[in-house]
Amino acid sequence: MRRSASLCCGLVLLFLNSCQNPGPSPETPDSPPRSPEEEAKTFQLEPGFEIQLVASEPLVESPVIIQFDQDGRLWVVEMRGYMNDMEGSEEHLPVGSVAILEDTDADGRMDKRTVYLDSLIMPRALGLFQNGALVAENNALWLTQDLDGDWRADSKILLDSTYSANGIPEHSDNGFVRNVDNWYYSAKSRLRYRFEEGNWVRDSTEFRGQWGVSQDDQGRLIYNYNWSQLHGDLVPANYLSRNKNHKPSSGIDHGLTIDRKIFPIRSNPAINRGYIPGTLDSAGRLLEFTSACAPTVYRSGLFPEEYLGNVFVLENAGNLIKRNVVSENGVLLDAHDPNPGREFLASTDERFRPVQATVGPDGALYVADMYQGIVQHGSYMTPYLQEQTRKRGLDSPGHMGRIWRMVPKGAALGQTPKLSQASNEELIAYLSHEDGWYRDMAQRLLVERNEPASVPGLKSLAKAGRSELGRFHALWALEGMGKVDPELLLGLLEKDTDLLRATALRQLEKPAIQNPALNSRIEEVVLAWPKDVSEKLSLQLALSAGIFSPEAKGEILIRIQRRHGNLALMRDAMLSSLEGEEYGFLKRLLADQAWNEATPDREILLEMLTMATVTHGDPAEIIGLLAFADVPTLGWKEETILGGMAIKAAEADRLGLVALTEAPGIFARPDLPLDAGKAEMLKRLFSWPGYQPEKTLAAVGNLDEKAMKQFALGRTKYLTSCAGCHGSNGRGASRMGPPLAGSEWVTGDEVRLSLILLHGIEGPIEVAGRKYDAPEILPVMPSHSTMDDGDIAAVLTYIRNEWGNQAPPVTGRTVGSTRHLNQGRVYPWSAAELTQHMASLASASKP
Repeated sequence: MRRSASLCCGLVLLFLNSCQNPGPSPETPDSPPRSPEEEAKTFQLEPGFEIQLVASEPLVESPVIIQFDQDGRLWVVEMRGYMNDMEGSEEHLPVGSVAILEDTDADGRMDKRTVYLDSLIMPRALGLFQNGALVAENNALWLTQDLDGDWRADSKILLDSTYSANGIPEHSDNGFVRNVDNWYYSAKSRLRYRFEEGNWVRDSTEFRGQWGVSQDDQGRLIYNYNWSQLHGDLVPANYLSRNKNHKPSSGIDHGLTIDRKIFPIRSNPAINRGYIPGTLDSAGRLLEFTSACAPTVYRSGLFPEEYLGNVFVLENAGNLIKRNVVSENGVLLDAHDPNPGREFLASTDERFRPVQATVGPDGALYVADMYQGIVQHGSYMTPYLQEQTRKRGLDSPGHMGRIWRMVPKGAALGQTPKLSQASNEELIAYLSHEDGWYRDMAQRLLVERNEPASVPGLKSLAKAGRSELGRFHALWALEGMGKVDPELLLGLLEKDTDLLRATALRQLEKPAIQNPALNSRIEEVVLAWPKDVSEKLSLQLALSAGIFSPEAKGEILIRIQRRHGNLALMRDAMLSSLEGEEYGFLKRLLADQAWNEATPDREILLEMLTMATVTHGDPAEIIGLLAFADVPTLGWKEETILGGMAIKAAEADRLGLVALTEAPGIFARPDLPLDAGKAEMLKRLFSWPGYQPEKTLAAVGNLDEKAMKQFALGRTKYLTSCAGCHGSNGRGASRMGPPLAGSEWVTGDEVRLSLILLHGIEGPIEVAGRKYDAPEILPVMPSHSTMDDGDIAAVLTYIRNEWGNQAPPVTGRTVGSTRHLNQGRVYPWSAAELTQHMASLASASKP
């Protein structure tokens, strides 16, 4: 029975009671600092919940990171130097600290403070480890430890001088989550760390997020950006980036929602760009996220069951916390706001600054409230914001802060057991706890202890435990201890849940590479799987296929392509396992009779394989591609191969990669399916007597060399994000999207086109004199706002100069300024509305 079950009978009554309670105290014309008791009256919380004060100044100041340790003590990183005045005068002073807070009398309030580490310059990351922590401060990462049991750091050793070297608080590595795979990951970072065989290992990884990072029950990393509230990884780290010949466009940094709407309960004038129309509503309230941070996955049974797996996103500029319900759709994750119009928590106090959250061992949601006026770093403070800050008296005082706890009304919060004193058997039992905090902590402690006596119990749990998540954590505890058992994993691989089979496949990769006989056994098992295995298991199989023999790999990937080739993520996963073997797999596909007929997913995969082959740079393979394309009758396969070669040649660093003895006859063919510009691009790959490509790419139409490389990147992004609706050839797709080839919407005003990508467009639309409407096309083209400015600009540059279209390139600066100047737009445009909006912009720009 879930802990929340005892509350269910009273939820209706609690809801009715909450409706009768008075609302939050109204905002005031000024924003004076309030006592914790006064601030508590400014909160509006979702019905059925209450908010409780855990700590406040002077016990805690400027909290930016909070994390519970194995004995339920709350560690707090205090960035005391951050923007206590308009000049940020304390930023370079050693005034920060890491403190440990305890509730010694069990009344729910912290009453003891131990300073673990002080005299820190802008501390920004905390990763608990043994009797100490990884701590980032002064633009570096340090390993700190308490050696004598007083919980004050006795040692501080430099671990990485490059971590957070940028120094700008908004744009430097931060956070730390100890993932189920036993690596420590950060936000705004390409680095990860792991303790292995007595040493710290540093590794590169994909770039993620801006401030704060967490994980869900399956270990998927969750993060966000100030302008886009919820992103996450659909695959484990460092898989999709393995193939240096292919740049993936899916799987990592997946936007779970395009919803940017927020619903503050007070005006928010003191924000950057508050003067731009559309940023604030008529009451002066912020319309969309501008400072989203610290997404926190709820992984406990204390809240009602429908909250399990929800992600809470903090918005400190809007003084609120949004709740997102996350759902799985095959291999994809989606999120939505369950209560549009009302946030999980909002405040009428302008100084309420939620910047970090965590789920405690008691199941409550804890929030670090920095409680200060200025949250925008001085590097980005505009004159408008400076004026508003002074006008509202937000430039002082500093050195305040609160920690709040949100719980269901009437919930009884039990005491946290001291897991540091738990036996190995007890920790193994905690791996099956209903709350993620206990599972994560028990795994961490077992790995850090690394005692051989715990191995049999872990194997027993992994093999036959009642809890799938308990078995999952047992496998990763064994992996962290260096005790991976191939025989155990093979047994799981043959028949078990998708999660455990995928985990077994991941963990078998390393021993299989070292043991050919084991690799063969794994191949036999997966080749015997039925053809209808799930998307999730097929995805891991595509990612792990790199360890197999070429024959087995080819067979496995062809099966996956036949069943799931329509998924962009599956194609990227397949390519990730084919580094250096793309050409061989391409030949195998072309020999498949099923590939005689063109489909959008086949065209896209063939082009991806072609471009990866060119990037690989083997002259024999490139000549082979040209030979494949030079057949008597050119069809879709030949056109796709030539187009892919030409586009990739635009960004080729090695000119004249392939030396030929004579000019290829294909360039003289009258039916060559490339325009003159593309043909010249393709020639860059070759040299022959009398022809040597120029070092500088000649301008093609509207595109110079820089724009041509942008064009090539845009094609890659287009295939993943747009081709499904508009076709790889830009001619549109039935019941999906209108054509882009010859579209005045594409070749017209670049700002108008940027707005369509940023916000979406709905309803009927006329293209080249023809009206398109549902059901001929989808009723709405969604926003692509989760893409960054550079990627959107690349896509736009591409579609404006492909399929006969001719228009100037679009820069990331244009997309960025369009995004900011139209901040607050949260619904798709209609064609008529967008036309009217562009007319108003033109009118406003006239002198």
